[in-house]
Amino acid sequence: MNLTISGHHLELTPALREYVQSKLARIKRHFDNVIDVSVILSVDKLTEKEKRQKAEINVHIKGKDLHAESIAHDLYAAIDALIDKLDRQVIKHKDRLQEHHSAAKRLPDEAAGDMMAGAA
Repeated sequence: MNLTISGHHLELTPALREYVQSKLARIKRHFDNVIDVSVILSVDKLTEKEKRQKAEINVHIKGKDLHAESIAHDLYAAIDALIDKLDRQVIKHKDRLQEHHSAAKRLPDEAAGDMMAGAA
C-alpha cells in the first residue's frame, strides 16, 4: 500500500502522520487489497475566529476509487469523521464484491434446476 500524506497551509507533524496511519489500520482490517492512499490535510482561514480544518482521502483499490472528505473545527475530529465515512464505503464495496461472487456461484445450479423442471 502506497501512502501519501500532504498538508496544505499547515505543518505536517509526526504526530499527525502517526495518527492518520493508525486510523488507516482500521480500513486495512476490513479490506486489505488497497493499492494507493492519498490523504490531504488542510486549514482554511476564513476569519480569525473561524478556522476550518479539512481532511480528504482518495483510496485506489482494485477496480474502484473511493473518495471522502470531512470538515471540522479540530483536525483530529475531521480525521475521525473521514475514516468513519471511508470505513462505510469500504464495507459497502466489500459486501458488493461478496454478493457478486455468491450470485455467480448459485447461477449454474439454478439453471440446472430450471432445465430439470422444464423437462418433467
